[in-house]
Amino acid sequence: MRSGPMPMLQLAALVYSLLPARTQYDSCKSLVNTDDAGPSWEFYACQPRAVPMKQYLSVKVEPAGVTCGDPPERFCALGNPYMCFSECDASNPDLAHPPKLMFDQEGKGPVTYWQSVTWSKYPEPLLANITLSWNKSIQLTENIVITFEAGRPTTMILEKSLNYGRTWQPYQYYAEDCMEAFRMEAKNVRDLSPVTALQIICTEDYSKWVGFENEKNLHFEVKERFAIFAGPLLQNMEALYKRMDINKGLRDFFTLTDLRIRLIKPATGGTFVQRKYLNKYFYAISNVEIMGRCKCNMHANSCQIKEGNLMCDCEHNTTGQDCGKCRKNYKAKSWRPGSYSPYPMGTANSCVAASSAYGIIQKSQAVKPPLAAAQKPQKVSGETISRPDKEVKNSPGPSVKREDKKGGRTSTQGQAIKKDVPKRKSGVGVPSSEGQLKRPKDVPKRKSVYGFPTSEGKLKRPKAPGKISKPLQTQPRSMPDDQRNFKDCECYGHSNRCSYIDYLKIVTCVSCKHNTRGQHCQHCRLGYYRNASAELDDENVCIECNCNQLGSRHDRCNETGHCECKAGATGPKCEDCKPGYYWRLGCFPNICDNELLMCQNGGTCHQNQRCICPKGYSGILCEAGNCDPESGNCNTASTSFPGPWTVLVSALTLLLAMAPCE
Repeated sequence: MRSGPMPMLQLAALVYSLLPARTQYDSCKSLVNTDDAGPSWEFYACQPRAVPMKQYLSVKVEPAGVTCGDPPERFCALGNPYMCFSECDASNPDLAHPPKLMFDQEGKGPVTYWQSVTWSKYPEPLLANITLSWNKSIQLTENIVITFEAGRPTTMILEKSLNYGRTWQPYQYYAEDCMEAFRMEAKNVRDLSPVTALQIICTEDYSKWVGFENEKNLHFEVKERFAIFAGPLLQNMEALYKRMDINKGLRDFFTLTDLRIRLIKPATGGTFVQRKYLNKYFYAISNVEIMGRCKCNMHANSCQIKEGNLMCDCEHNTTGQDCGKCRKNYKAKSWRPGSYSPYPMGTANSCVAASSAYGIIQKSQAVKPPLAAAQKPQKVSGETISRPDKEVKNSPGPSVKREDKKGGRTSTQGQAIKKDVPKRKSGVGVPSSEGQLKRPKDVPKRKSVYGFPTSEGKLKRPKAPGKISKPLQTQPRSMPDDQRNFKDCECYGHSNRCSYIDYLKIVTCVSCKHNTRGQHCQHCRLGYYRNASAELDDENVCIECNCNQLGSRHDRCNETGHCECKAGATGPKCEDCKPGYYWRLGCFPNICDNELLMCQNGGTCHQNQRCICPKGYSGILCEAGNCDPESGNCNTASTSFPGPWTVLVSALTLLLAMAPCE
C-alpha cells in the first residue's frame, strides 16, 4: 500500500471533482489527476467576489460642525417652507442624524439619514466633504449610488484617492449647469468611446430639479463604462478583460483607496434661494451603495479583516495587503500581477522559489556574462541544464519542471540537442574547435553583468533587495578582473541589471523601473514622489505628482506631493484659487467681489469677473456716468473718488481747453 502524502492528494482531488464548476476567476488553484504524474496543482488567476463595500469603510465628515444637532435646529420642507416639523438634536438619539446612518440597514421603520446644518449663513457657501476610507485598495464592480432625502445637490464633485487620501483626483462633476459651475460641457457616459472611456465628465442628469419625491438617487456609472468595451449587456467581458490586461490606466480608473463626496450647493427646488426660508436648504443622505472587491492583483480569491484592516488571503507565493510582492525566498523571478488572459482561466504568474528548477535556470541566465552563454552548462542534481532558451541535454535523466506561462502548469523539458544543428556564430564570439565561443582579442571584457566574479572564479547571485548599509567596496585596481571581489548590487526589485563603473569604483543599477532612479533605484524620478506607506521594494513606491498644468509652475512636487503653484493658485496640486482670485484656465485676480472691489452705483458683481452696470453707468466698476445723447443729461457717479476712466477723460478735456485756437 502506498504511503506518504499521495493518498491525501488523491482524496483532495476527489473532493475537488465533486465541487461546483469553476466560474470566472473565483479559484486560484485546482487539483488535476493524470495517469503519468498523479494528482498535482494547477494554478489560475483569481480575485475575490464582489460584495457591498460599505460594511468595511470608515467615514469622516468635514468641516467640524457641519453635521446638524449642535445646537439643535428645525428644518422645513423644500417644497413647502411652512412645513417645519423636523428637528435635529445631537443630544437626543431619536433626533440625531450622525454620519453612520448613511450606511445602516434600512428596516420597515422610518428612513434614517445623515443631515447637515441649514444654509443659515447664506450667501456663504454651504460646503461639506464626506470621506469614505477603506485603508485598502478596492476595485469597483457596480455603479455607486447615493440616495439624497432633501433633494439632490445642485452642485457636487465625486473624487477618489489611490494613496490613502494623500492626493485626490476628480471622478465626476455634477451640476445643474456644468458650464456655469465648472466651465465644462455637459456630457453623459453614453457619449464616450473606447478612446475617451476614462475621461472625467460633468453631467447634469442628477442635479436638475424634478420634484422632491420623484428622484433621490445620484449615480456614478461603472457598468456603463464597462459596456463601452463589453457591449450594452456586458456579454463580451473577454474584450473588457483583455483591455484591462494591456491598459493599466483602465484598471486604475476603477481602483481606489478612498472616495470623497464634495457637496458644494444644496438643492434649491429649481428657483433662486429664498433668504426668508433658509432652513429649507440642507443636505441629507440616507444610503450609499458601493459594490466592489478587494484588489489582490489576481493572486487571491478572498479578503478578510485582519488586525483591523482588510487583507487579501494571498496565493501563488505572494504576500502583502494587496498580494503586491513575492514571499521571502520566492523571488527567483520578478513579481507580476495575475493576468486575465487566456479567458476565462487567466494566468497565475506565481512567484517561484529560488531553489526550484525554474529558479536555477533563471539564476544561471541572470549571472552568466553575455559572452559566456555557450560555455559548459552547469550540472544540477545529476543532470545538465543550459540557458532557458536552449534545450536540455541528457533526456533520459530526471526532467526539469518549470511553470507554464499559461495558468501555472508545469511542463517537462527533456529533449536532447540534435547533432545536426549547425554551430551558432556570433557577432562578438567566434566558434572554436570545441564548439565554445572565444572572445576576439580586440574586444574588451564587459563589466556590466548580473552577478560578479568571486575570488574562486564562480558567479555569485545578487542578493534580494534589502537595506543598504554602507558604500560598495572593491579590490585594488591592480588585481585581475576575474579575481576582483565585488559586493552584490541591490536594486530593490526595480531592476535586474547592474553595472560596475570603473572610474567611480561603484556598482550601479541599470534601467530602473517603476518610476525610480538612483544608484540603487532608491529615489523617485522627477514628477514623482515617495509613497510613504510603501516599502522601498514596492512597485508603487513612487507616485505621480499630478500637478495641475494650469495652476502649477511645473510638473514636479516636493517629498509630500505638494506642487509649486503660480500666483493666485493654491492647494496640493494647485487646482484651487486663493481668496481674491477666480478660476478660468488658471487663477486670475477678481475684477469685483463683495468685500474690497464693490461694484458702484448699484452695479452687481457677476462671478467676480465683471460688474453688471445699471442703465446710465459704465466702467469696470460702474464708476462712470453716461450722457443721454437725446436729452443731454449726464448721470453723475456717486462715488467719493473719481475712477481711472473719469480721470483720463478729465485730463484730455483740460488739455483741449488749454490748446490755443487758430
